[in-house]
Amino acid sequence: MKRQERIYQYVLEHTEPASADEANRQNGLTTSTIADALKIARSNVSKELNDLVRQRKLFKISGRPVRYCQLALNEDDPLAQDPSEYHIEDGISGMELGKKKLAGKLDKPTAAKQLSVHKDIFDRMIGKDQSMKNQIEQAKAAMLYPPRGLNTLIIGPTGSGKTYFANAMFDFAQARNILNKDQQLVTFNCADYAHNPELLMSHLFGYVKGAFTGADDEQDGLIQEADGGMLFLDEVHRLPPEGQEMIFYFMDHGTYSRLGETAKTHHANVRLVCATTEDPESTLLQTFVRRIPITIQLPPFNKRSPEERIELLRSLVTIEANRTNKEITLTEDVVQALLGSVTYGNVGQLKSNIQLVCAKGFLNNIGNEGKIMITSDDLPSNIKDGLLNLASNRQELGAISKLLEPYMVVKPGASYATPVTRKDSYELPYNLYEIIGDKAMMLREEGLDQENINNFITTDINLHLKSFYKNDLDTVNAESKLAEIVDKGIINFTKQIQPKVENRLNYRFKDNFIYAMSLHISSFIKRIQSGKPMRLMGNDLVAMVKDYPEELEVAKSIKESLEQHYGLPIPESESYYLAVLLISLKTVPTSTGKVGIVVAAHGSNTASSMAQVVSQLLSDNSIQAFDMPLDMNPQVAYKGIVDRVRAADQGEGVLLLVDMGSLSTFGPKITEETQIPVKVIDMVTTAMVLEATRKASFIDSNLDEIYAELREFHGYSRVAITDEGQSMEDDQAVAMLSGKPKAVIAVCSTGEGTAQKIKGILDQLLLQNLIEDIKVFPISIVNMHQAIEEINQKYTIVATTGVMDPEVGVPFMPLQSLLQGGGEKFVRQLAERSELSWVFDEKDAKLTRSVCRQYLSKYFVFLNADKFADILWNYVDYLAQSRQVEFSESFRINLIMHVAGAVERQLTNNPMQVNAAELAEVQEQPWFKAVQEADDQFLQRIQIKMTLGEEFYIYKLLETWQEKNDTILNEMEKNQ
Repeated sequence: MKRQERIYQYVLEHTEPASADEANRQNGLTTSTIADALKIARSNVSKELNDLVRQRKLFKISGRPVRYCQLALNEDDPLAQDPSEYHIEDGISGMELGKKKLAGKLDKPTAAKQLSVHKDIFDRMIGKDQSMKNQIEQAKAAMLYPPRGLNTLIIGPTGSGKTYFANAMFDFAQARNILNKDQQLVTFNCADYAHNPELLMSHLFGYVKGAFTGADDEQDGLIQEADGGMLFLDEVHRLPPEGQEMIFYFMDHGTYSRLGETAKTHHANVRLVCATTEDPESTLLQTFVRRIPITIQLPPFNKRSPEERIELLRSLVTIEANRTNKEITLTEDVVQALLGSVTYGNVGQLKSNIQLVCAKGFLNNIGNEGKIMITSDDLPSNIKDGLLNLASNRQELGAISKLLEPYMVVKPGASYATPVTRKDSYELPYNLYEIIGDKAMMLREEGLDQENINNFITTDINLHLKSFYKNDLDTVNAESKLAEIVDKGIINFTKQIQPKVENRLNYRFKDNFIYAMSLHISSFIKRIQSGKPMRLMGNDLVAMVKDYPEELEVAKSIKESLEQHYGLPIPESESYYLAVLLISLKTVPTSTGKVGIVVAAHGSNTASSMAQVVSQLLSDNSIQAFDMPLDMNPQVAYKGIVDRVRAADQGEGVLLLVDMGSLSTFGPKITEETQIPVKVIDMVTTAMVLEATRKASFIDSNLDEIYAELREFHGYSRVAITDEGQSMEDDQAVAMLSGKPKAVIAVCSTGEGTAQKIKGILDQLLLQNLIEDIKVFPISIVNMHQAIEEINQKYTIVATTGVMDPEVGVPFMPLQSLLQGGGEKFVRQLAERSELSWVFDEKDAKLTRSVCRQYLSKYFVFLNADKFADILWNYVDYLAQSRQVEFSESFRINLIMHVAGAVERQLTNNPMQVNAAELAEVQEQPWFKAVQEADDQFLQRIQIKMTLGEEFYIYKLLETWQEKNDTILNEMEKNQ
């Protein structure tokens, strides 16, 4: 007796039959009771019980713990009906549906209430009128063409839906009565046996007794199994040439022979659909391709329209809602992150990411019976990075954002759920939610709290999904990049010889074996094929290799394998070069004792210019430079800097010199990814690059020592010599001899948000104009005058800018003028040391919502400018109206930019903090209450909860404006 039958029999023996109404009054049996009685693992019992409930053999009684009993059903019992017969109302949740079922209040639908019936599966396919229109027409033609249809090849990248599309073609043929209803789609993945052609052929065509060792009797193949139906050959490019020849013979004549036969005596009528991720012109025999008249090209996910991508996501989430029978709600940023997380695996990758996110959401909402709420906090870091991927293309982000609401609500049973195909490689072979639910209940019974339960099960979720989705992103990307420059046959050859080489040398190579050996083989094979002369074997090479006899012997065997594989004569000298490659791959490189230098800065040639100057002065060409235009995506910049770090590394780590912003945060992440020690110093100048390069040129240089010394470096011009010939390095001496260094003050409410962005703009402009003796200080309006006094002690303040004029007797540029391009004029006058008074009109340009949108789009990464421009505009209007004041355009943009910065800090979990005593003093102030009301009305409705610290700094900005405005009004009254 099978396990499920034993469990079912035990429940029948120990519970009474009950109708749906009576079931809730029964005691029933718990999972633990049955597991203990039958000596079966509790998790297995739980799995089988849930399966029996789905088969409507048992009834599950809700409660803690859950109990099970047998169920007596009759035709009138609502639980006896197939749930698919019921219409799922748009406004009903999965839990409410279940309650209605139990209460018998779910009426069978009338014809008018039935869900719309589609003529065929293609009518439900997402993109049927857009990206998939031509493909669907081709598929229908292939199925309908008399008398036996047309053989078809489906081409598309990994995860683009080739298997789903083949299943759709089969369903269409059955719906049109072209194929019998009882006929099954026969599927075969040619990659499963690609390394054993004999076994692959036996699966397809069958075999006779004695055809090979272990063939003890005759066996039909898949072609015979598909007779009268359809055979789907996935990854057909992995079919060996002899297999392709047998297939196209079968296509021509309808006959074939089994393995071990000589006469083609077997007949079959099969519609053939093949699929591949590769270019058929280079991976399939031309005689095979010519016999397939229909070629269908499926688009990659990111080439489909924004509407289609969102509908695909909704459809896949609906599958998970149906599994859990719960309503699933995704916030807008979760939807964007999921869409942006698709980087290599198309719809298949999206599906696996959705399963992971929904599984974690299910766990976090396990006590909420009817609904699952998924926010950005539920996202793992790799999926959360999807937000950055999407933000890198502002046009794409804008198009998607216009189609999204703050929430996407998906109800179970929705009609737009994509059907799960018979053999979906991205479909888990078990119900993950049952595993989560059962394990959570077991852990709760053992007394664990919810936090520990979540930790345990989150690990389980990751293990389940990682074990199922075996392809790692890095491996996929690395191999795909290698395949762009090296023939795939060479890569496969290298993979085949690697284990043999490792066994003979008793050494496990790293991933670089595949890349280095493939490139090496590709290079000399092309040299042979092109007729170019072979490399000569010098005495030094022979002498070196003689010290490594094992590697030389292995290299000779590789050479012989290559000659057999490619049918080319290979000179003996190549054995020595192969031996040198093996030696180098085994040998750990020794340190050269030199620290590498990388300069990274915003601007089209800022870093390159500094590196070029230093290279000319020190005759050192080892400095790596990376220029980052202001509109460059931070992730693109990160990858570029990683490449420069790898190029600069000579064994003693790398010093990364950056100007500002996100570049200064890259160090730890680069070290983690590359295992190269990296230290970062910001506010880079040409003098600093010069000093770093000079120190790194010493053979015994040490990264930590150079880093520590450069942290204290303030340029070469900061040391003066007195008449007595003594060095004076303190600021007072510098001030006496050459004047104090110069400073520009950037003012905002916090000193962190808008002021830092101003500092970034000015730092960039100062670098571009080669001004290295002016430092920009961002300060807060809180304790502003105290901060200015401290700066004044060591620096000469030459100008100010920001959200308000601190009135320190120097030129001031309003934020609005700076954002509108006035920064160039500002810095140019600094460079010219102009003594003229600077006058900036605060109303240079009319501030409109469109201008506001431009500012937000240009200066903020994580905000959707199209949506937030209106929200923040209305936010500021509300503040003005609540206090019956009128903001100038200059102050309006100051306030909008500040609130936008506060929102972005909230989104990145980096809000401003405030002293509790300072906060207590302002909480009853009218402006503070107005800010909180505005937050509630405009920000909370889009799920942004502003912290008290952020609200405090918005209040301080408003309070400072109010004081200044009152002073101006008083002066005006006096002068009247």
